[in-house]
Amino acid sequence: MKKKLVVLTGAGISAESGIKTFRDSDGLWEGHNVMDVATPEGWRKNPALVLDFYNQRRQQLKDVQPNLGHQILAELENDFDVYIITQNVDDLHERAGSTNITHLHGQLLKVRSSKNENYILDWPNDLNFGDVDQQGNQLRPHIVWFGEQVPALEEAIEITEQADYFAVIGTSLQVYPAAGLIDFTPKKTPIYYIDPKPIKIPNLRNPIEVIPSIASEGVRILKEKLQTNL
Repeated sequence: MKKKLVVLTGAGISAESGIKTFRDSDGLWEGHNVMDVATPEGWRKNPALVLDFYNQRRQQLKDVQPNLGHQILAELENDFDVYIITQNVDDLHERAGSTNITHLHGQLLKVRSSKNENYILDWPNDLNFGDVDQQGNQLRPHIVWFGEQVPALEEAIEITEQADYFAVIGTSLQVYPAAGLIDFTPKKTPIYYIDPKPIKIPNLRNPIEVIPSIASEGVRILKEKLQTNL
């Protein structure tokens, strides 16, 4: 039986592939205030802006590639039962070859009905006004915006509760509920925390090893450490 490695990834791992984050730039995401493009209020106020914003993000995905961090996580499936829980909406983990991925905040390459959150379609190209579901409702990006529920959270908690190892890679641990997943790890499960600017995690009951590195270098170190336990 392979040991279960659960990995929580954030914007830091995708940033190395050229995908910009908004937390590094005063709340701006590709020059836009996140409240304008990543909230239900922004969608109601200016849906054309929101559609254009995510169309650009979708096109950007075609110009970037998985980096070494993504690739090593995929390779770890040779030795471990790897489950990736990601805050990222890109498909770089999939393209690198990882097979068990839970997207907490939705996916850029999917859209859903603006009235029925369970009506979800694969959508690799632009989403426009007039693209509707079977009942004639406008389709919207399949993104969990600020203020919305996180449908995949329960699944992520169940996965975390079974972890033999838990790794946090490239996330500030400031965005909830994702940041709270660390509290659902079994008591004796070791935690590896990879971030170039790690924060102090209060009231942590688990053994933790901090790897103060960028994601790709930290994942390489993580692989070496985990393989010594095989």
